[in-house]
Amino acid sequence: MRKLFGTDGVRGTANTEPMTAETALRVGMAAGHLLRGGDHRHTVVIGKDTRLSGYMLEPALAAGFLSVGMDVVLLGPLPTPAVAMLTRSLRADLGVMITASHNPFQDNGIKLFGPDGFKLTDAQEIAIEALMANGLENHRAAPDALGRARRLDDCAGRYIEAVKSTFPRGRRLDGLRIVLDCANGAAYKVAPRVLWELGADVIPVGVAPDGTNINRGCGSLHVDLMRETVRCEGADLGIALDGDADRVILCNEKGAIIDGDQLLARIGCDWARAGTLRGGAVVATVMSNLGLERLFAAHDVRLIRTAVGDRYVVDRMRADSYNLGGEQSGHVVLGDYATTGDGLLAALQILAALVEADRPASEILSVFEPLPQRLENVRVAGADPASLLASPRMVAAIQAAEATLAGRGRLLIRKSGTEPLIRVMAEAEDETLVAQVVADLCACVRDALAETTSAA
Repeated sequence: MRKLFGTDGVRGTANTEPMTAETALRVGMAAGHLLRGGDHRHTVVIGKDTRLSGYMLEPALAAGFLSVGMDVVLLGPLPTPAVAMLTRSLRADLGVMITASHNPFQDNGIKLFGPDGFKLTDAQEIAIEALMANGLENHRAAPDALGRARRLDDCAGRYIEAVKSTFPRGRRLDGLRIVLDCANGAAYKVAPRVLWELGADVIPVGVAPDGTNINRGCGSLHVDLMRETVRCEGADLGIALDGDADRVILCNEKGAIIDGDQLLARIGCDWARAGTLRGGAVVATVMSNLGLERLFAAHDVRLIRTAVGDRYVVDRMRADSYNLGGEQSGHVVLGDYATTGDGLLAALQILAALVEADRPASEILSVFEPLPQRLENVRVAGADPASLLASPRMVAAIQAAEATLAGRGRLLIRKSGTEPLIRVMAEAEDETLVAQVVADLCACVRDALAETTSAA
């Protein structure tokens, strides 16, 4: 069982275990020792977002890799998908992204990519944890075999050109006014340049990171800034990335939100018509709206569901050679172009559709009518989410909720893989019923938490 790694790498509060310099150094040593391959000069690339704690974790990770004889290429602030891309293009043994994605600045994390640009497997993460627990002293390099570190100055330009190459040849964004919210995160430089170089009139927001304002009141989790700016500026479209730019949420010219399900619907239907959707299927998670599944069924496209987490989406895509998948939260994986979610790539696919249709975003991006769906999070810091969900009180409440929804909707209640949260989601055609089921279950979680806290 993994203890250090969650559903998306290592994550936690900065300068508190496991997100300390000491642990980062040991992760570097263990991953560097285990994932070196062949007898060439071994290399790891390291990118980061704009969090203050990145200055602490970057040199600690680098020291770990250097100490086991791996050369380090430092990329600086760059989106997660750019790190995955550069890991492959530089023929590195390993890629590292220092980020906590959409979390607030106090958190940070470590995502690891193999030489193919895909995230490490569960087995690889378990092996890293085992080596960290069993001692690393015997794996240090000799003084003359230590690694060297350097910065790659043109890494942003390489990613920008790779992203632009996915836009249809001969098409331009001339005449389009686009609000681009970069969440004061990793894409604050590269994303505006991509859209501007393709001809758009770019209205950038969330492009002034100070180390502590990443995702604060902006980005894909806080879309009001994007929506208001679109309406005030009379823009044609709004694009909101998260802190490491691997997810995206859009809004149309009226400020209506276009989530990951609608993006998958637009791209999936377009690719199916063009004959480029491999396997006649799109991979999504259990969170995706039932309306998306019904839409695809009407177009003879299967919706295949996985557990929550883009790594599980990608695993299924790779296993069966599908080329489109994603999450309602805005991770969209375009397998023909990338190995992980890429918010900017997904946005360009939508912009291509907008240019092709020559119609307002409100007419082409609301592809299906979603069923009423409600998701609420209950913070359970200090308690074990799995134990809470297994308590007799919660088991009875979940059974009662499932009985209420039987034949009329569905229920999903789970612990978060990245934060101390229990997530409660219900979906049905009756919006009032959905709201009541979610409210009752959230209240039950809080009661169970209070019981646990008082007992302790």
